[in-house]
Amino acid sequence: MALYEKFLDGVPWYLARHYWWAYLWKRSIWFFDHQPIINAILFGQYQKLMDATLARYQPQDGESALQLTCVYGKLTPSLARQTKHGLHIMDASLDQLALARRKCVDTPLFAARMDAECLAYASDVFDHVVLFFLLHEMPSEAREHTLSEMLRVIRSGGHFMITEYGPLPNRHWLYRFMPFRCLLGRLEPFLPGFWHEDLDEKLNLAAARHGKSVHRIEPSASIFSGFYRVVEYHVSDSD
Repeated sequence: MALYEKFLDGVPWYLARHYWWAYLWKRSIWFFDHQPIINAILFGQYQKLMDATLARYQPQDGESALQLTCVYGKLTPSLARQTKHGLHIMDASLDQLALARRKCVDTPLFAARMDAECLAYASDVFDHVVLFFLLHEMPSEAREHTLSEMLRVIRSGGHFMITEYGPLPNRHWLYRFMPFRCLLGRLEPFLPGFWHEDLDEKLNLAAARHGKSVHRIEPSASIFSGFYRVVEYHVSDSD
């Protein structure tokens, strides 16, 4: 039996096979949730990325919000503090959900175990959805399913934020440094494919399946010379 197969219980195959060491092993969960570690992984940009995300996340009274999968660091408790009626969060890992609960003991958090490709929420129930470095860790087909599910559960008039790697950074010094690009492609096997996809096109195709359309709200935030991005979208009924 391959080592990753020990982590397959209830989680997507790609998560267990390629990311067990980062998200499913209890020792790694403890290790990576230290702020200096996650900041180093993002080349010192975590605070900027989080601030840019939170600046676009403004739920009002009576509005519901979903964080699509858990993340390391301070983002989840920060989102929860800005959500007046409790933040919903889902993940395929029970250990990740337990970590999120421990970090939000003073704020309402509604945690549920789900696969992002097949959400158990009803349609049109959320006003805000946050995706923070999720899409690049999925194969293309899983990304399409996840975006479709997100557009299904967010109601017309809602907003969602995507914090991710930017478009193909072929002029960025990190990308041009071949040894680093090869290492990153090995650690993040689905990132090269994500770099070559048109995110807006994928979103519009996903929205159309549910009779909706999406509109990018400018300006977007370009972080670390475009290596990362924070983008907000508005959802409406199809024209």
